[in-house]
Amino acid sequence: MASLGGVRDSVGAQNDAEIESLAKFAIEEHNKKENALLEFARVLKAKEQVVAGTMHHLTLEAIDAGKKKIYEAKVWVKPWMNFKHLEEFKHSGDSEA
Repeated sequence: MASLGGVRDSVGAQNDAEIESLAKFAIEEHNKKENALLEFARVLKAKEQVVAGTMHHLTLEAIDAGKKKIYEAKVWVKPWMNFKHLEEFKHSGDSEA
């Protein structure tokens, strides 16, 4: 059971279609806001936090000008209101792969 405000690992995150969809949403929103051209590669890690809805903390890999880079994103979701918002998106390093 999730504790209110506690951040916990998302179960099966790397294969979860919903998590992948949120990661792609985060990249699309970032691209629109920053006029960037990042391409989704994969989700590396996902955590979630129960707030007024769910805050998804995603670590993802994206391709920027042919180079794989790692980004941290936070996506806030309130499904009962059909609400999804990119709260934060930042570069956190280059991928080793």
